[in-house]
Amino acid sequence: MSYFNYHNKSIFYQEIGSGTPLIFLHGNTASSKMFEMLLPLYQENFRVILIDFLGNGQSDRMENIPPELWYEEALQTIALIEHLGYAQVNLVGTSGGAWAAVNAALERPELVNKVVADSFDGRTLHNGFAEDLLTERNAAKKDSQARQFYEWCQGANWEAVVDADTRALLQFATLKRPLFHKPLSSLQMPILFMGSHEDTMVREDLADEYRKMADIVRCGAVHLFNAGGHPAILSNAEAAAQVIQQFINR
Repeated sequence: MSYFNYHNKSIFYQEIGSGTPLIFLHGNTASSKMFEMLLPLYQENFRVILIDFLGNGQSDRMENIPPELWYEEALQTIALIEHLGYAQVNLVGTSGGAWAAVNAALERPELVNKVVADSFDGRTLHNGFAEDLLTERNAAKKDSQARQFYEWCQGANWEAVVDADTRALLQFATLKRPLFHKPLSSLQMPILFMGSHEDTMVREDLADEYRKMADIVRCGAVHLFNAGGHPAILSNAEAAAQVIQQFINR
C-alpha cells in the first residue's frame, strides 16, 4: 500500500498497469474501491492511478470535511500528480469526483492532458439538492445494499464518514459557493461529459446542461448512454471504457 503526505495527513493511492497515466477520482461517500472491478477494462492500456480522498477509504479520516470539498479534492489530486512526478495525466472523475477533476484541470492545466467528467450536475447543483440529499442519505442508511456499499468503501466506521460528507455538502449548498474556482470557459484541454439518460441522481435536464457546457469550453464532447444508473462508468462499464479509451487516444 502506498501513501503520501498532504498537510500532515496521509492519503492512500495505488498504481496498476502500464502506459499513459489515468487517474480515477471517486465520488462522495465512496472510495477508490469502486473502481477496482473496472481495472481489467483499463490496466492493459493505461497506468491506472487510484486515490482515496481525505476522509474516505484508507486515507486519514477528517471529523469536519471542508464545505468546498470538491476544490479541496482537486488540490489533493494535484498533490498526488506532483508526488508521482507525472505530467499530462488524464483524469476521470465520477459524480462528486467530476467536480474535483474539472477543478484540478482548471487550477493546473499544464499537468492535465484530457478530462472525463461522468455523472454530475454540471455548473450548478440541481434544484432541491439539499432536501434530496437528506432524503437519499436517510434512506440509504436503512437500505441493506447501500449499507454494504458504504462499509465496503469506508470500513466499519462508514456512518461517521457519510455523516461528515452530508454535513459538508449541506453547508456548501447553504453557502452557495461556486462549483468551479475558475471560469469553465478557461478550460484548455479536451473534456468529455459522460452520463446516462436514466440516472435519477443527477439533474433532469442533464443532456441540455452537458451540451451547454460543451459549447462553453474550448474542446468539449458529450456522450450519454440511453440506459444505466448512477454512475454511468459503472452501470455501462464495458461501453464506458470503450468511450473513454477512444476519447483519450483520439
